[in-house]
Amino acid sequence: MILLSWVDLTLAGSLVVLLALINWFQGLGLGRKILLGAARAVIQLTLVGLVLKSIFAWNDPWAVGSVALVMLLFAGREVQARQTRPFEGLSGYWAGTSAMFVSSFGVGFFALTVVLGNHPWYQPQYAIPLLGMLLGNCMTGVALGLNQFSQGIHRDQAAIEAKLTLGWTGWAASGEHRRQALQMALTPILNAMASAGLVSIPGMMTGQILAGGPPMEAAKYQILILFMIAAGTGFGVLLAVSWAAYRLFDERHRLRLDRLRAVFVPKGKRI
Repeated sequence: MILLSWVDLTLAGSLVVLLALINWFQGLGLGRKILLGAARAVIQLTLVGLVLKSIFAWNDPWAVGSVALVMLLFAGREVQARQTRPFEGLSGYWAGTSAMFVSSFGVGFFALTVVLGNHPWYQPQYAIPLLGMLLGNCMTGVALGLNQFSQGIHRDQAAIEAKLTLGWTGWAASGEHRRQALQMALTPILNAMASAGLVSIPGMMTGQILAGGPPMEAAKYQILILFMIAAGTGFGVLLAVSWAAYRLFDERHRLRLDRLRAVFVPKGKRI
């Protein structure tokens, strides 16, 4: 494996700086976000590398569990932050977090114990990277799904209330919106599975090949990861959107949009 120096990373980073400068000169408004994102990536990944080095040496289940908990809590925060119309209070945060916990941790545990058969199953070399990939993709799926669902319900409020007036239950009246939310959330992983090997070589397979691993073993691991991500994302979105549907309708099947946080709209604009 070719080892990278900080000089090599600086050369690669210069391209990102150039992109930010071009955005700034053209007044596109993305220059600061590009630089901030790059800086966060450097700091966060460097710290993660240092932490993981120690955790790999300890091989302690409590250390692995602590890292997993921190990852989960930050993922829950990101899900809520990406909502145009988030739920009021902490309920929205815990809904997304709980859905990701059940799906990502459940699928990850299955992969580690049944598929890979780790001894011990919490071996950090496998547990943390696998959970990180599952959580990252599940986070994106849950965020997309919840946002699509709440936006669709708010947009079609009149049609939904008309169905409720005709005797539909809240679950039935929101069925099409739940389907659209699931479709939106699963689109990234479905595209990734459809294009894997033909359009792109996915990240994990690329990393193993660059590290000198056999290509066939890298392909097998990538197939495993794609299947686990699809399952984890799908289950997570189903749980989160089902909770959202339950939350937006009361026991008398009345639509309760007041449970969504109001969005500030500048004067003269509509959403």
